[in-house]
Amino acid sequence: MSAQPASPDIWAHTIEVITTTLSGHGPNGAFTPTDFSVHFFLQLCLIIFTCRVVGWLGQRFLGQPQVVGEMIAGVILGPSLLGFLLPELQGTIFPKETKNVLYVGAQLGVGLYMFLVGTSFRADHFAKKGKSAMAVSLSGITVPFLMAILITPWLMTVPGLFAEGISQFNATLFLGACIALTAFPMLARIINERGLANSSLGTLSLTAGAFDDAVSWCVLAVVLATFGGGPGVAVVAIVGGVAWTIFVVTIGKRLLAPLGRMVERDGEMSYSVLAITLMAFFISAFVMDAVGIHAIFGGFILGVVMPRGKFAEELKKKVEPLAVIMLLPMFFTYSGLNTRLDMVNSVQLLVIALAILAVSVLAKFGACYAAARLSGEDNRTALGIGALMNSRGLMELIIINIGLQKGIIGPALFSMLVLMAIVTTVMASPLFEAVYGKKARESGELDAVPDNSASS
Repeated sequence: MSAQPASPDIWAHTIEVITTTLSGHGPNGAFTPTDFSVHFFLQLCLIIFTCRVVGWLGQRFLGQPQVVGEMIAGVILGPSLLGFLLPELQGTIFPKETKNVLYVGAQLGVGLYMFLVGTSFRADHFAKKGKSAMAVSLSGITVPFLMAILITPWLMTVPGLFAEGISQFNATLFLGACIALTAFPMLARIINERGLANSSLGTLSLTAGAFDDAVSWCVLAVVLATFGGGPGVAVVAIVGGVAWTIFVVTIGKRLLAPLGRMVERDGEMSYSVLAITLMAFFISAFVMDAVGIHAIFGGFILGVVMPRGKFAEELKKKVEPLAVIMLLPMFFTYSGLNTRLDMVNSVQLLVIALAILAVSVLAKFGACYAAARLSGEDNRTALGIGALMNSRGLMELIIINIGLQKGIIGPALFSMLVLMAIVTTVMASPLFEAVYGKKARESGELDAVPDNSASS
């Protein structure tokens, strides 16, 4: 007997199943666990592909580190470009229901990466450059807040930039924190990719950047407390963060030391040692996140006290590829999904955006350069420090996203600060190479810039 043709109902249902793959399949279109899984794998594939392609293009044609390309890739996948050109496609691939899943992956990625960065921290360089690091750090905090005091009254005369009813004190604190921020994870990747990880300049910049970021997050906690979060927010953040840091660098360091001896004895890191190490990381990230600072500081602080030598080598070999290639791009994309660059849509707002950019560069690059010079650094080194410290990156996007979500700032000021973050980050590497890196490599002070096109 000949086969009967398929029923039209079967074909119609098959087409319906295919076309609704990325729709919610729960009651009233709600997302089921399977829907989250389907979206997650598609998103991750697109995120990695976009980050690698844009990062390669940035390296190949603009001389930018891979990390800057990844930052831009995150914005490309968000409403600023993909959502502007193809809003239905962007909304289908990145529905709002899935953002919480990406957020968790983003925190894991950036926290784990900063944990690895901490294992490269050179305490001997910090001891030699302690005076300069403290001077650079304090200037990188003080001058931005002074600039915020000067321009905040002007910004508050423009409706919609800050929330209605916010005090000038809170507005000044928040803007000062945004200007003072140094993109700690971004700075770390630039330092690694520019071959500065083991240099005194890299250690000085990373130390000053870490302190500036920590102060900015503490200031944000104060703003949230006085703006409606309650005084307990600030108390828990500052006291909890300091207490955990003291515990990790004293008792924690001694508890972790045997792990290093085990790896040295065996010649490799066993799964058991890796499991204990990751559990320690998760606890440290949890504590810092729970008190209101950020998981990245928990990761970095723990990395600083981890055993060095064979232990650090094995840890990077086992963890770094997955963290850099898969997890960290989720951090950039999540922030990019919350970014809109079409909000600066008038001459007045453009002038304000340019003024914020100019003030931010002057307050960070200029102040850190001056502090380094006054601390005894030569002119070229001081310029290099200023260039690195001026990078804001996506840590800026995180803090201003919090400000937007909590109602501290409006969408227009949010977009201006996004523009400032992108410009200061993109200018960091070429400016550093122009004022320090190129001559340092020619003289042999620094190695050639690593070719990351194949490995990064």
